Amino acid sequence: MKSTDTNFFEDVYQVVRLIPKGRATSYGLIAEYLGSKGSARMVGWAMNQAHAMPDVPAHRVVNRNGLLTGKNHFQTPTQMQELLESEGISIKNDQIMNFESIIWSPKIELL
Repeated sequence: MKSTDTNFFEDVYQVVRLIPKGRATSYGLIAEYLGSKGSARMVGWAMNQAHAMPDVPAHRVVNRNGLLTGKNHFQTPTQMQELLESEGISIKNDQIMNFESIIWSPKIELL
C-alpha cells in the first residue's frame, strides 16, 4: 500500500486500525509502509489527533524505541500506558518492555 491519496492522515489511520491487539508499531514503520520514509513526524501529527477517534487504536503507535511519546495527547497522561497494559503489554518508565517481540511491521504483515 503506497500513499497516493491527498489525505495522508486517513492513510495513517487505515494502517493503525490494522495493528493487532497486544502489538505496537512505530511512527517510522507506518511512514515507510506508506511510501513516505522520513515522514515519521507527520505520522506523529496524525496520531496526535487520533486519540479521540474510538476506531483508531492510537495507543499502539510509539517511537522507534518503544517510548510512549504520544501519551500527553490522551485524556490523561497514563491512559496510553493503561490501554497497552490492558492488552498484555508491559510498560516500564514510559517504554514498552521487550519491544522487539511486540513490534508489528505493516511492511511485513500486510504483504
